[in-house]
Amino acid sequence: MIDIKELDRETILEAISVIKNNPGKRNGRESTTYDLVHENEAFPPILVLSEANKLAGGKELTLSDFNNNTEKAFSTLRNFDFIVTKKNNLSSDVSTQDKPEPFIETLQEFLKQAKTSNTKTKHYRNSYNGLEVNVSFGQGYPAKIPWISFLHETQTTSHGIYPVYLLYKNQNILILAYGISETNEPNYDWNLKEATEAISIREYFENNGLGKPHRYGSSLIYKVYDLEKDIDDYSIDSDLFELTSRYKQIMGNIVAPKNSIPFESKLLKDSLNDSNLVYNSQLVERFSIVLVTKPFLILTGLSGSGKTKLAQAFAKWIIEEESQLNLVPVGADWTNREPLLGYPNALEEGKYVLPESGVLQLILRAEKDPERPYFLILDEMNLSHVERYFADFLSAIESGEEIKLHSGIKSWEANGYQIPSSLTIPKNLFIIGTVNIDETTYMFSPKVLDRANVIEFRVSKNEMENFLDKPVDVDLSELEGMGAGMAKDFVRIAVNFADEFSDKSTLSKELIQFFENLSDVGAEFGYRTANEISRFASLAEQLAEDWEFEQIMDAAISQKLLPKLHGSRRKLEGVLFKLAQLCIKEGDAEELLKKPSDIDWEANVKYPISLEKIVRMHKGLLENGFTSFAEA
Repeated sequence: MIDIKELDRETILEAISVIKNNPGKRNGRESTTYDLVHENEAFPPILVLSEANKLAGGKELTLSDFNNNTEKAFSTLRNFDFIVTKKNNLSSDVSTQDKPEPFIETLQEFLKQAKTSNTKTKHYRNSYNGLEVNVSFGQGYPAKIPWISFLHETQTTSHGIYPVYLLYKNQNILILAYGISETNEPNYDWNLKEATEAISIREYFENNGLGKPHRYGSSLIYKVYDLEKDIDDYSIDSDLFELTSRYKQIMGNIVAPKNSIPFESKLLKDSLNDSNLVYNSQLVERFSIVLVTKPFLILTGLSGSGKTKLAQAFAKWIIEEESQLNLVPVGADWTNREPLLGYPNALEEGKYVLPESGVLQLILRAEKDPERPYFLILDEMNLSHVERYFADFLSAIESGEEIKLHSGIKSWEANGYQIPSSLTIPKNLFIIGTVNIDETTYMFSPKVLDRANVIEFRVSKNEMENFLDKPVDVDLSELEGMGAGMAKDFVRIAVNFADEFSDKSTLSKELIQFFENLSDVGAEFGYRTANEISRFASLAEQLAEDWEFEQIMDAAISQKLLPKLHGSRRKLEGVLFKLAQLCIKEGDAEELLKKPSDIDWEANVKYPISLEKIVRMHKGLLENGFTSFAEA
């Protein structure tokens, strides 16, 4: 029997070094099927074992010494955490001709940024070793545990397995982990029978007196780096390459459908409460249903009332990756579409200049990923004239027509992106604009408001009292991916939902009443508004929790009919009287508007949200001779 010595990792590493420094040893010993991958290079596994065995005092080995059993031969290598993989499972990144760039500089930048409140990630690389790289410091609010994940195309951070760096800032440690999604059970497992370290992060914390990990406790330890000590650059790149290569070996050529569960708007409310975001429950449901009704939503109201936070929270709750969200502060100097869509490079033919805002890049990503939602939040949208920078979007959202980008026939290159000559707004792109009204902002025109749904944010006395009783900080990181399993269904509903409202005759009768009364004063609505109200009613019936017809109609009036109203007392007073009359069950609305303290809100009001807004608009009309939805 051939003498096979007991080997250790150091001897195997020495054998690899011998082969690397003496290329001639490979002659006649190259494997046609398998490679041992180490430090971005591929080596013949049996030759490595043979050289290690010789270094240990044994003889040269061939596969026949293992009874031609590759699993038996390779078990020694895998037991010491070396990667042995079939050649056809290796991406070009693993070959000696196309190695992945070292990751250490990216990781150092990540660790440095984690000490700040900066949560931007667009400047990070997006791939490593053939895997998609995602970086997160939190979305809008710094996360307690920043992370970097490396994803196979079938996996997501909210539903899958993946290598991941987890930075536990309080413990000052960085963990490279066999990542396992928290919110949804993955379809695959790591199969860690041969791993030398496979305890969970939760167990590691307990064993080392670190308390309980805030999140990701179920993921498994691959390597722990003590940040109080200097990190070895060589180890970082070697560890990451070997773990990602093991991951690719596990995933192989899997192409699996991502699980999808039905979208339920009510589930968002519980998640918001967990993050210390407390909103009126009906407002939360309205928000998600309105957004799926039409992917252009404007949020207006009191500054600091939570408009932007709710938009961020919903996006964070339902998306799988941070690349699906872009929050862009609108600039006061935006006079054309270039801040959103970029422009052709006038100095270099066939080149395109991408916008710094990342909006065009977001659109291109959404276009290639039609089953997942993407969110563009335009903060303080009316800080500049909306019609100047957003006109192309308004037209494209409504008509579905293309937006012309450049004059070329083929795509133009721009920093790694291929820019087509024209594009349409993807149906899975949801645009949310926030609006604050003061002396520095501009009013929206009827053209803009007619193409959006508008939700007003107010803070009631009770809500303020409850907040002051127990002020808390908002932690959006708690929301991350909680609703991601419903993302696919959310897009499906937004794109394809066509069911009719069950009580179509009642809805039609009510809409005709509004149409006739508003026609008397020249303020009637068109087909677009009628269609969108019908669609909203149908979706609210399906998605909202226990909404009655009056709640649905009240929301529709306040978000589709009232926002377009603005003007002088001569122009609007009659309109407001007509609308108020339709919001009460009996009595003279004109008299009630003149003395709103006489309104019996409990017994005599059908549509309280709408009537309350009309009362405020009428008050502004009397005091200033002019009123608008946004300013009342």
